[in-house]
Amino acid sequence: MHILEIPSFFPPLGGAFCLDQAKALKERGHEVRILSCNQYGITKGISRFLKLRVAKWEESHDDIVAIRENMHALPKMTHVNQQRWCGRVMSMYQQYRQKYGKPDVLHVHCCQWAGVAARMISETEGIPYFITEHISKGPFEVGYGKNWTRHKWARTLLKETYEKAACVIPVSEELVDELECFFGKEYKWRSVSNVIDVDFFEYREREGISRRSGSRCSEESSALKVSEERPFKFCCLAVADGESLYWKGYDVLAEAFSDMTGCELHIADRGISGIELHIAGRGTDRTELKKMFPTNTVFHGEVDKASVRELLYSCDALVLASRSEVQPLVLLEAMSTGIPVVSTECVPRSERIEGACLISKTGDSESLRTRMMEVMHISPSPLVSAKVKELASPGKVAMQLEQIFKEFV
Repeated sequence: MHILEIPSFFPPLGGAFCLDQAKALKERGHEVRILSCNQYGITKGISRFLKLRVAKWEESHDDIVAIRENMHALPKMTHVNQQRWCGRVMSMYQQYRQKYGKPDVLHVHCCQWAGVAARMISETEGIPYFITEHISKGPFEVGYGKNWTRHKWARTLLKETYEKAACVIPVSEELVDELECFFGKEYKWRSVSNVIDVDFFEYREREGISRRSGSRCSEESSALKVSEERPFKFCCLAVADGESLYWKGYDVLAEAFSDMTGCELHIADRGISGIELHIAGRGTDRTELKKMFPTNTVFHGEVDKASVRELLYSCDALVLASRSEVQPLVLLEAMSTGIPVVSTECVPRSERIEGACLISKTGDSESLRTRMMEVMHISPSPLVSAKVKELASPGKVAMQLEQIFKEFV
């Protein structure tokens, strides 16, 4: 099958999930390429905006050819930018077809605006298009108002694009209900997880936490004798710049962790000498964030994929206090390495692996603190890693996508 992937955005603007799925589909024996046009606004930085590379080029990502182009966005002209972007993608497609032939399937990542461009191509070429949707209600509300009070044309355009798709593929079932208020449900859909690199984030044994004597602390208790070599280590991997500081729930995490700090902790079957919280991600080295947390917090700033893995291998549990998520892959990556996680009610059911994913109330620091205390009873497990592989391995996801393409083509 000849599959052309069209992402709404692509690295360095995000969108690595498109590349991950393209690689997985190619491993299944399909002919797969990526057609990407990134649109840059002046808010990305005036120097970057002025020096933007706009000539078309091709590059290879692990044997996946990506046909690429950049373009400038006009300030405060959403409709014009949408039309210009879709027109550019149409032009890129015509050149693609001349060189590589007509694809059997258009696989879009995010309806805005790649879905609209694919619909235009489909109407002229007769090629079915599939939309893998990654965007939750929150970003739409930020861009268009809570009840879509701005740019109503965009809501109509996206709704019609959903309805005319061969199939919409949300990365979680919950996303269908979440977006119903905007786009209804008059479209065909099948849910498929995003890919995580289960071989890279493989299970690894951790340094154990030894037993010790003592009892759980209370406000009246004195410091307990310890024989522990290290503290219990939590980590949080989430961006903390702009509005992400709120949506990732850093204020809730700071309150929950501060309530735990200063109290000597003891678990009946796992003695600890204290706790640490390691925070990493873009913007996590900001002074504003550091002031929110106690001194037993380590800030790593933005880190690469290898550093993420090493941090997961050095920690005992991951915590993510998000107020809104579609499918937080960092939870799957953590559980793939074997450690348990704590998150909130916004996490989709598919990620709530029994015995490894504890759920707190969204925006509730006391509930989050309780779950963080509970997760300290859970040891890393290869069984958890195996369950993640069954859900989100490249082979599993590619097989599900292939079945959907064949079902609706």
